[in-house]
Amino acid sequence: MSKGTVVLAYSGGLDTSCILVWLKEEGYDVITYLANIGQEEDFDAAKKKAESLGAKKVFIEDLRAEFVEEFIWPSVQANAVYEDRYLLGTSVARPCIARRQIQIARQEGAQYVSHGATGKGNDQIRFELTCYALYPEVKIIAPWRIPEFYNRFVGRKDLMEYAEKHGIPVPVTPKAPWSMDANLMHISYESGILENPKSHAPADLYLMTKSPEDAPNSPDVLEIEFKKGVPIKVTHVKEGKSKDTPLDIFSYLNEIGGRHGVGRIDIVENRFIGMKSRGIYETPGGTILYHAHLDIETFTMDREVRRIKQGLGVKFAEMLYNGFWYSPECEFVRHCIDKSQESVEGKVQLSVFKGQVYILGRESPKSLYNEELVSMDVQGDYDPCDASGFIKINAVRLREHHRLQGEHRSKH
Repeated sequence: MSKGTVVLAYSGGLDTSCILVWLKEEGYDVITYLANIGQEEDFDAAKKKAESLGAKKVFIEDLRAEFVEEFIWPSVQANAVYEDRYLLGTSVARPCIARRQIQIARQEGAQYVSHGATGKGNDQIRFELTCYALYPEVKIIAPWRIPEFYNRFVGRKDLMEYAEKHGIPVPVTPKAPWSMDANLMHISYESGILENPKSHAPADLYLMTKSPEDAPNSPDVLEIEFKKGVPIKVTHVKEGKSKDTPLDIFSYLNEIGGRHGVGRIDIVENRFIGMKSRGIYETPGGTILYHAHLDIETFTMDREVRRIKQGLGVKFAEMLYNGFWYSPECEFVRHCIDKSQESVEGKVQLSVFKGQVYILGRESPKSLYNEELVSMDVQGDYDPCDASGFIKINAVRLREHHRLQGEHRSKH
């Protein structure tokens, strides 16, 4: 007698293949679901493997276009960066993956969903909060939080033995001594030998970007056109090549950024569950867009609006990192950020060269830059005496501050 149907977020790897068989052992009918969000993967082989292991159905879903348009673009509009450095490549992918998992669960009448996320990481939270937001009645099976499972499979050796016993094909190439997660936005590396924060990353770790030392000796100059805060076209200035669909734009920026070693970072970050972790990330296209968008936004947005929007961007990044994409507060912040982008329009020219992005110039029909007003050679409508008011107001504040500090010091 089946306990019910479960939709398993499946990668084709050792962990989720063992979970598939374990779920069947536990009495569930298993539907596997693999999302294509731009990772290098043999999807046909993964489908055949799941079928051979007894999956009732297998869904391979190409989510690349919606991943860019509905998840990466809002992050670009927000200038979303977590803890000043991380561009959130893994975080932004999870609500996209989980949304489709829930759609399949509803479509197939499944009462359960399952995933292979570790009990120590952020992904379990991101997946599950999305699932509960979009399918409140769903039940979640998280094997790495179930004692019967994690006590049985203490390490990779136990998984390999289980796989051999149950006819699960095992990897024939040695596993890299770290874990990796890849999508269109980035590749992340953590765990294994990287857990020592003092250890340098091996030179052969990076798969998405060249070392800046090995990058071309001449820059690639690009022009990126924005409308309402999202890129609508990218053109290679010298070659004349251009891309104008979201997926093509982002893929091309990854190609150019990867060629020049752009977007590598090695950081220690604060996980939502209360521990620090070391992560190494490469985000070539996202880094180029971050610099370009920041430039055109500053050029076209009112100062006070942008000050508020900056705070919203920080809040958005925290909510995204912590798994709250589908929360009412995140929906509200996204709406506000989207509203702020109505006039963020124009073109930015930049140079990509040996690990760096250099802004060269910008233009916009909605620019708030007044060349005549700011010119040191033209008086224009500005009266220099106007500055005296700003000076007087702030001089009072500064004089009083330092006077009182002096009095406090003399008393002590």
